[in-house]
Formats: sequence, C-alpha cells, structure tokens
Amino acid sequence: MRMMPGELFHWLAAIGAGFLLGSVMFSEIIPRRVLHIDIEAVSDDGNPGSGNVFLHCGPFWGFVCLLLDMAKGFLPVFCALHRLGPNHLLFCAVLAAPVLGHAIAPFNHFHGGKCIATAFGELIALLPVTWIVLVLAGVYILLSTVMKIPSTRVRSIAAFSLFGIIAAALLVRRSQLPIAIGCVLISTVAVVRHRRPADGKTPPRDA
Repeated sequence: MRMMPGELFHWLAAIGAGFLLGSVMFSEIIPRRVLHIDIEAVSDDGNPGSGNVFLHCGPFWGFVCLLLDMAKGFLPVFCALHRLGPNHLLFCAVLAAPVLGHAIAPFNHFHGGKCIATAFGELIALLPVTWIVLVLAGVYILLSTVMKIPSTRVRSIAAFSLFGIIAAALLVRRSQLPIAIGCVLISTVAVVRHRRPADGKTPPRDA
C-alpha cells in the first residue's frame, strides 16, 4: 500500500521525536544542575547513567533519573503504538530511535549511556500488544541469579544478545515483524554501547 505524504510525515515525526527525547541525558543533567555533581567525572566509568546516579547521588535521585530514562523510551513508543499502530515497517525505527538517541547523545557531546533503562521503558510501552519485556527481564534474572555473571558489562552484553535472538524468533512466529526488527535494533545498539568503554575508563556498570 502506498503511503500518503501526511502519513509519512507522522512516522518521521515519531522517529525524530523519539531520537530527540532519547538524547536528553537526565542522569547527567539532573546531578549537574540540581546537585552540582558531574556524574561523568566522579564515576569510575564516566557513564552518564542512572546506576552511577544511585551510587554517587543517593537512591532518591537515582530513582528519579531511572524513571526519567525509562519514560523517554516509553512515551514515544506508546504514542506511536496507539496513534500509528505497530504493523508498519517504520515502527521498527520508532523502537530504535530512543535508544539510539540515548547512546549517541548529541546534546551531551556524543557521550551517551548504555540504554538499559530506556530499552525497558520502550518494551513496557508495547504492553499488552506483546509481553516481550518479560523476556529481557527474565534473561537478566537468569544471568544474575542462576549463572551469576559478576560483570555487569558482560551480563548486559549477554542479556541483550540473547534477548535479540529470542525476541526475533518469538515475534516473527507471531507475524509481528516490525516489532521483531525493532527489538533486534535495540539489542544491537545496547550491545555496541556496552562493548565500547567510555573515554578509556573501566567498562560501564549499568545505565
């Protein structure tokens, strides 16, 4: 089916809004503006993520940043899901946009986070169309409690790699190809960001 110009505009707007919202680094902005703490400077890994906010700013601000990082993944996906639907192939780009914005972070000198909270926010937004978020949560629990992988970097790489494979297999079988591709893109961005240490520092904890 041929896409009308107005429909294309709506899709591009959803993708662009998701990328821009994902680019807002709440875990860097809030500690710096409110608490006068440079979270990238005080953390061992230089990662502007909610995990470091918990560690260096306390649980209250860590929880605030965690919710905001999840919300910036949730909101654009939720809006696109209910206004545009999940069946067009461009929906995969809507899923990829917030985590890509968070990873690239053009408003933070291209020093982004590791996408975990934002990815969970996006997947929660897909409920109840798909419960695929439970796969990512389940894989994390498995790797943390059963296999007991101590390194959060290795655990996150393994978790997102397994999630991408499992999600693609499950969603393709259910004829949810755009969401399947989107999950693979989310996993790819997260794995790439976890494989690259920040500014030569030690590998990241979480974000």
